[in-house]
Formats: sequence, C-alpha cells, structure tokens
Amino acid sequence: MKPRFFLVFCAAGLVPIALGYGARPAASLDAIFGIAVDTTNLTHIMRAVMGLYFGMIVLWLWGAFSTSMQRPALVACAAFMLGLAGGRILSFVVDGWPHPLLVIYAVLELVLGLIAVMLYRRSVAESP
Repeated sequence: MKPRFFLVFCAAGLVPIALGYGARPAASLDAIFGIAVDTTNLTHIMRAVMGLYFGMIVLWLWGAFSTSMQRPALVACAAFMLGLAGGRILSFVVDGWPHPLLVIYAVLELVLGLIAVMLYRRSVAESP
C-alpha cells in the first residue's frame, strides 16, 4: 500500500466522524449513541474534539502530498489511531462493551494504526 493512498484514506474516513462529534453534537450523539449533549461545556468539548480531528486530517493530507511531511504524518497517524484504540480497549476492560459502532471504531483504529507503523518502517528501510 502506498503511504499517499493510506493517508488520504484515513483523512477522508475521519471527516464524517469529526463532523458527527462537533458540527451538531446534540443531534448526532443523541441519534447515534443516545448521549444527551445538553450543556455548553459538553458542546464546547465536542467541538474541540472536532477541531483536533480536523487538525489531524490537515496533517495527514499534508503528508500525503508533501514528501518531506510523509513520515511525520505517518507517525502522527499511528499515534492518533493507536492512542484511540488503546483508550477504547481500556474502556472495554474497565467499563464493559459500548455501542457496536464504537467497537468497530476500535478495530479500525488498531488496524489503521498498525498499518501506519508498517508504512513508516518501510519508508525508513527504503531511504538511502
């Protein structure tokens, strides 16, 4: 798999999740997960998460189209995905099983994080 395709794929996949968390959190989180977002503070937190996700999207796209940023983007993608997966796995152990969509997210984050590590290692091995 080419790093450019992978980074664009991850960026494109994160856009709807970012928007779901932050564009209209009261509507989307209630509809999908039954979570009531009924305070300014929680809305603020969810919009900040959306901003963090969009920041990652920008970095990944930058890495997809700039050779000098490709490795940093792969490292950021690995850290982001594996960090999320690790937190979700901890929650499975401590809190129990969440909504099935969140389990799917955990699997995808683990797989994509490992692919990012593999692509980074391949990039380093192939460099002169």
